[in-house]
Amino acid sequence: METDSADTEVYISVDIETAGPNPNDYSLLTIGACTITEPPEMFYVEIQPVNSKFVPEALAISRLSMERLEKRGLAPKAAMAQFDEWARAQAHEDQKPVFVAFNAAFDWMFVNDYFHRYLGRNPFGHTALDIKSLYMGLTGVRWEETAMRYVGPRYLGDQQLTHHALRDAMDQAQIFRKVLDEAQLRGKASP
Repeated sequence: METDSADTEVYISVDIETAGPNPNDYSLLTIGACTITEPPEMFYVEIQPVNSKFVPEALAISRLSMERLEKRGLAPKAAMAQFDEWARAQAHEDQKPVFVAFNAAFDWMFVNDYFHRYLGRNPFGHTALDIKSLYMGLTGVRWEETAMRYVGPRYLGDQQLTHHALRDAMDQAQIFRKVLDEAQLRGKASP
């Protein structure tokens, strides 16, 4: 994969698991992240819930336990400090880490909120790159056809998302690399 921005940007695939649909009411429970490069540098953290609110379906999908995370997870400030340090370490002095996610709006909302709430800053700045939008632009499909049930088979084969934040971040990184490669091939084929 070649990119013109390789010298100034470091793409970091991020996936999260939460206790519900928004950071104002529900906790960020896990963060998984990896660089897009091969072999990837990886990060994973489990976070103590900030309250006891949860949507049963969210915990059923992730198979996370609020009680276990309360005992074994890191305090949110410590977790975000570790993620901040890791993300910054992936970029050289003249590079910027770029947040990449599959449905970035959801993951970004929680990560950005927690960074600002607990550290007062976000190493990714105020932007996120959405893989679904990139795929839509590349292929010309409708938005509903950017769901993982369509994109996954094309780039991951029969592999399914696990709803484990690190594993899913790694799968998203694979999708992102392949979408970028496909875009570059199309760009080279254009007159």
